Amino acid sequence: MDHYITKKRPRAHTPPTQAAAPPEEESTDIKLAQLVSLFPALPQETLLDILVSSNGSVEAATATLSSAQHPPRPKRKRPAPAQQTSLTSHIQTSGSHPRQIQPRRGKTLHLYAAEDVAAQTPCTLIPNFLPAGQADALLAELLGESGYFSRYRFQLFERTVESPHSACVYVSTPEEYRQHTSEYTYGGTYRSNVRQITPHMKAVSGAVQSAVNEAVRRRIETVYPGGQKLKYQSPREWVPNAAFVNCYDGPAESVGYHSDELTYLGPRAIIGSLSLGVEREFRVRRIVPDDETGQKQSRGDAQGQISIHLPHNSLLVMHAEMQEEWKHAIAPAQTVSPHPLSGNRRINITYRWYRDSLHPRNTPRCRCGMHAILRCVQRKRETRGRYMWMCYAGFAPGKKSCGFFQWAEFDDDGEPVWDREQSDDGAPMLKNFVDN
Repeated sequence: MDHYITKKRPRAHTPPTQAAAPPEEESTDIKLAQLVSLFPALPQETLLDILVSSNGSVEAATATLSSAQHPPRPKRKRPAPAQQTSLTSHIQTSGSHPRQIQPRRGKTLHLYAAEDVAAQTPCTLIPNFLPAGQADALLAELLGESGYFSRYRFQLFERTVESPHSACVYVSTPEEYRQHTSEYTYGGTYRSNVRQITPHMKAVSGAVQSAVNEAVRRRIETVYPGGQKLKYQSPREWVPNAAFVNCYDGPAESVGYHSDELTYLGPRAIIGSLSLGVEREFRVRRIVPDDETGQKQSRGDAQGQISIHLPHNSLLVMHAEMQEEWKHAIAPAQTVSPHPLSGNRRINITYRWYRDSLHPRNTPRCRCGMHAILRCVQRKRETRGRYMWMCYAGFAPGKKSCGFFQWAEFDDDGEPVWDREQSDDGAPMLKNFVDN
């Protein structure tokens, strides 16, 4: 088993902090203070730049700074995926299911085989998803489109910074284009970079929809208790109506650990992710709740992480427990093996289902007039798993959060349950309204 475990990463010892209500993510000031305590000889401006380039992750920033001070030893060459044997043939099973492996603290478990991904993570991996010629044609088409991609801008520590990779949204109809540019928001702002779906994207969308729905059906039958869907998971067929295309140009471009925004997807969202071009590591880790005393667990080292290797022409299905219970990232790499068509670039298409019941016309607005976003409590033990509407304007360039907060309620099928009353501005009010 140790063959699949890398050496231990540098550990970020973070001082325990008082849990904040109800969004429990640490502020930039606290993160910067942690880095100052770990690297007192470095200027705060340098530490802030590293934190920004690490997408706000203290663990990633610490690893970057530590590796710069202590260069790692050359790693042994990892066997090619085709030479890997499945983990399931080497581990004991519990009943009819392979036993889940918890990576040791500070370690990384590398997965290549589809059966291992299904057994150890809330994901389904489908390699060689499209006919080879169709996959190459789609990749070539999107490489041409990537010149129109842009980097998402957001506010961090009173500075406007850019995402460490470029992206674009693709839709099918003029009405969807209008909605994504003037109604839907992302990170507190309207999108300006929305394009019409390309011919090859349109040709493969039906295959993606069928494969995702089949993977969901099979997971419900074989993994979930009693063969029943999860609470809040929609029983309806998954029908994607938006595609987010990301371009990672070179091994350094990445995205830090995060959960995808649920505002228009609703609880227990399902996402289909098609990878093209260079193989990159898709890393996942369970979200560890606060301990019984209310102290935050060390996020980077509380447990190990799992690395799913995503080769060209592979479809990854993120199932209904992914966004609430796990975080995921595309890790920076020291080197990559160039792809014949894309060189060092990776193109990734994430297909999403925007629910009409969660259109901005149906959801609460903040006191500042912005559309509230939907999040799930992930770490606070006493409210873990509850959903909330909150202001996100503080992450939009030039804006400040109004502090809006409101609990969200959903029925068993993940549809919003609205109160009959309305707020002063006419927006619907959810049951169990709490405004701080």
